[in-house]
Parts: sequence; C-alpha cells; structure tokens
Amino acid sequence: MSLLSVRNLVIDYAGTRALDGADLEVAHGEKVGLVGESGSGKSTLGSAVGRLLPRPARRGGGEVLVAGEPVFDLPPAGVRRLRRRHLGFVFQDPIGSLDPTMRVGAQLRLVLGRGADVNVHLERVRLDDPRVARAYPHQLSGGMAQRVAVAMAMATSPELLVADEPTAALDSQVREEVLNVVFALAADAGTSLLWLSHDLPAVARRCDRVAVMYGGRVVEHGPAREVLGKPAHPYTAALAGSAPAAAAHGARLEPVPGRPPVLTGPSPGCAFAPRCALAADRCHHERPDPVRVRDQEVLCHRAGEVTA
Repeated sequence: MSLLSVRNLVIDYAGTRALDGADLEVAHGEKVGLVGESGSGKSTLGSAVGRLLPRPARRGGGEVLVAGEPVFDLPPAGVRRLRRRHLGFVFQDPIGSLDPTMRVGAQLRLVLGRGADVNVHLERVRLDDPRVARAYPHQLSGGMAQRVAVAMAMATSPELLVADEPTAALDSQVREEVLNVVFALAADAGTSLLWLSHDLPAVARRCDRVAVMYGGRVVEHGPAREVLGKPAHPYTAALAGSAPAAAAHGARLEPVPGRPPVLTGPSPGCAFAPRCALAADRCHHERPDPVRVRDQEVLCHRAGEVTA
C-alpha cells in the first residue's frame, strides 16, 4: 500500500478549477519531485495532502489517502492526529511560516514538549548557535528561518514531508545547503518526501521519481532520469527544453509556447492541446487516458510519437 495515494482529485476555487482529476502515489521512503509551471496545481495538491486548503476551496470529487486514512472524510480531531503522526510541511516563505510573536525555542517546544532540548534539533539543521533558540523569526536570515522550519517539520520524524518550494526565496548557495539538510534528515528518518519545485536539474539529481503537472492533472510520471531525460509527454519535453541547465553554452532558450490554461470546469480534452505542436483534433475534444511508455505513465494521445 502506498503511503500517499491521490485519486482523481478535483478542487475548485470560486469558479476556477485548480485540480482536474489529479492522481499521485508516493511509496514509503520514496523521494518524489512534483514539477510544472506556476498555476499547474502543484501547491493545491501539496496542501490537499494535509487538508490545508484555504476556505474558498471545494472538493468536487476524488480522494486523498495518507497511511490508508481518507484525509477529506476525517473529523477535525482526526485530521490533527493525522498531521501530528504522519505529516510534516515546509512552505515557501520561511519567515511567514513561523509565529512572529514567539521565540524559536518556544515554537519548537510546542512540537516536542516542554522538557525537550530544542538545541539538539537546531543542531541537526546546522544551527549550532544557542542564541537562535532565543531569537524571534524576524531576527533570522531567510536561510536560518527555513532551517528552523525544517527542524520543526522533522522534529517528530514524520512518515511524509511535503516541501513546497522551500528554497524559492533563498540565494543559490543557501538553497543547496538547505536542500542538503532536508534530504539528509529525510534519509536518516526514513521519511518519504514530496518536493514541489521548478528546479528540474535538482529534482533529477535528488529524487527517485518525478510527477509532471499541467492543467490540474499529473500528465507524466516515472523515474526521475527517464521523465526528464527522455520525456514522453510533449509538455514535459517543452518544460525540460526550457530549463537553463539543459541548454548548451550560448544557446537560445526556447520557452514553452503560449500560456497555461485557466480552467473553469473539467477540460474537454487535453489541456495542453492549444500549446502543443503535435495536437490532433481528438486532443481538443477527448480527455487522454493513461498510457505506458517505457517506465513512464503518460496522459497523451500521441505519447509514442514524442519518444520517436
């Protein structure tokens, strides 16, 4: 049984469809990268895992199972228990994710209990200065604040850590240091990791599998090096080709043509069809079912032609 199972999940925000039948599986101990353009549905899917969606969000169908428990069907006390026992979260904004009115040590003790040695947990994320525990979040740099957030998320060794672009606000050197901490702690604890990211080369290096989102659906998933090195979906190929690290020195980057869709309901066909050079008539009117190409599962009527 998968640790996380998302099945045909539909989420709407006041007339806008954020998830249009998303499917995702994360196994115990697995590191999965979730990639796609802004607006593809990554953050909504990550928040849905812990039922942390904002109030306007409405579930139109589907389910999320964490350790076999139906997240959306649990009472509030059950959701709190599920988060406490199984889940950890690290969000994009390191300062905004911490309580500005409480010292760092006090916030860690809320997670660990009154008698806990918070400095031990801060040292695990390479914050060795004891003054950090006595500081307020605004007194820390972005990298330090994000390490504190990681320490809090991993303090109870959750089974699944959801990291929503945790280094987006950090510079490149600090970004690598924070990612090293996240992945090292997850490996030591045997924690599964769902990492939402725009950094395709880093995802290829660090993750076991990749899931590519577009138009509120996972359009391709499989082993990381296969998906990003030999993509079978036209969108994955365009996304990988537009990454700066994929281009030869001096080569002109080719952005994905057009704009991501803004859905108000279920997409009648493939949501990528208006931007796809391979689109046929059926792509605009017939929703693609999953097909197998090598080790990847792909939502595309013409997936075989992409690989050719």
